[in-house]
Amino acid sequence: MQNSEAMALSAALLAVAGELTQRIHEGVVARGFEGLRPAHGFAFTRLAPGGATVTDLAAHLGVTKQAASQLVEELVRKGYVERRPHPVDARARLVVMTELGWACTRAAEEAAADVVRAWGELLGESDLRALYDRLLRIAPYGPIKPVW
Repeated sequence: MQNSEAMALSAALLAVAGELTQRIHEGVVARGFEGLRPAHGFAFTRLAPGGATVTDLAAHLGVTKQAASQLVEELVRKGYVERRPHPVDARARLVVMTELGWACTRAAEEAAADVVRAWGELLGESDLRALYDRLLRIAPYGPIKPVW
C-alpha cells in the first residue's frame, strides 16, 4: 500500500470512529440524557465493570489525575456516579456508576446498536461480520480514548 493510500485508510478509520462517537452521543441525548459529552461515555466504559479509582480512570482516558478528578466531580454533581470507600485500599475511593449512569450506558448501547444495524443494511451482514473480525485482528485490545 502506498503512503498516500495508507494515509487515506487512516483518515477513513478515524472518520468512522468520529462518526460512531457522534452518533452514539446523539442517541444518548435523544433518549433523554443531557449535559454529557462523549468523554463521559469513555469514562463509563472504564467504570462499568465494577468501578475504578480516579487514578485508574486517568490512565484509561490518558489524562492527568486532576483532569479525571474534575470529570468525576462533574459526573457526581449530575448524578451519574458516586464515590464509595475502596473495598481493599482504605486510602482510595472507588468511583461507581449510579442507576442513572447505568441507564445512560444502556442508552449508549442502544444507540451503538442502531448505528451498527445501519452499517449492516449498507454492507450486508456477512461483510459487517468480516469487518468486525478483521478489526479485532488489527487491534484486539486497543484502548478506547476520547478526542478532547
